Amino acid sequence: MKPRFFAAALGAAVMLSGTASAQEITGAGASFPFPVYAKWAEAYKAATGVTVNYQSIGSGGGIRQIKARTVDFGATDAPLKGADLDKDGLIQFPTVLGGVVPVVNIQGIEPGQIKLTGELLADIYRGQVKKWSDPKIAEHNAGLKLPDANITPVYRSDASGTTSIFTTYLSEASAQFKSELGANTTVNWPIGQGGKGNEGVAAAVKQIPNAIGYVEYAYAKQNKLPHAQLRNTDGKFVNPDAASFEAAAANANWAAQPGMGISLTSQPGEKAWPITAPTFVLVPKEPKDPKRAAEVLKFFDWAFKNGGKLAAELDYVALPEKVATEVRAEAFKAVKTQ
Repeated sequence: MKPRFFAAALGAAVMLSGTASAQEITGAGASFPFPVYAKWAEAYKAATGVTVNYQSIGSGGGIRQIKARTVDFGATDAPLKGADLDKDGLIQFPTVLGGVVPVVNIQGIEPGQIKLTGELLADIYRGQVKKWSDPKIAEHNAGLKLPDANITPVYRSDASGTTSIFTTYLSEASAQFKSELGANTTVNWPIGQGGKGNEGVAAAVKQIPNAIGYVEYAYAKQNKLPHAQLRNTDGKFVNPDAASFEAAAANANWAAQPGMGISLTSQPGEKAWPITAPTFVLVPKEPKDPKRAAEVLKFFDWAFKNGGKLAAELDYVALPEKVATEVRAEAFKAVKTQ
């Protein structure tokens, strides 16, 4: 799949050189928040006249672009550590919450019909559970007719924060997965087929009978891909939606990591979705063009104040107001904008 772009004005070119005016800001990175950033950009253009151009190239690409200072902001689902932020002169802050969901293409299976656990997902992606008729799957799906067909796992082929979130969850659920594959933005998968971006994984699952993949929930909805229920740490099978993402974030300690780079996988709570995650933006502390950096902060400040409803329409969750206030007070003030 080619990288996806949005511009609030139809037909606007993506600018990565840093030569555009302050009426046009550029970003690149994670595909996880692409749908909500697109919605926000469209509304922001209408409200302010400022165009936000964003290239959906994966978290790894976004980190590389912002380190090279070829965009005004980078975006990543795998937050950088404090030492890396300091080394590269970057400020990091969360923008919105979403959820990674397993999606399947099994004839006759509707959204939320199949139930899986973290251990099962780990075994599928380790190549140990190979058929949908496996007794380990049937154990949680009494009465559900599943085919005696080979499972094709689909994974991200690019360096991906979504993969980091997903493999963090699988590593928490399975000691074998943790020791054999581990949590990272790229993994040496032993089985399956790759797809570039959330878009590529969704497209591959849609095309391959009996496939399973992992995508941000908005991509599952947009592509009409059936999602699985997952068993959370309280032992309850739950569906992904804004309420279950919010439940996972209810007791989050945002100050626990530099740049608020916390993980929300495997959080307690009966209603909590176990693969919930914030997504993050990276901006230079001392940008080449302070005025353009100021426009980036204005865009996300506007989104914190006005973008909650738009986020909810796509089943993302806006940052709690307390967290947004902390971002303004700490992260925004650390960026040189004059």
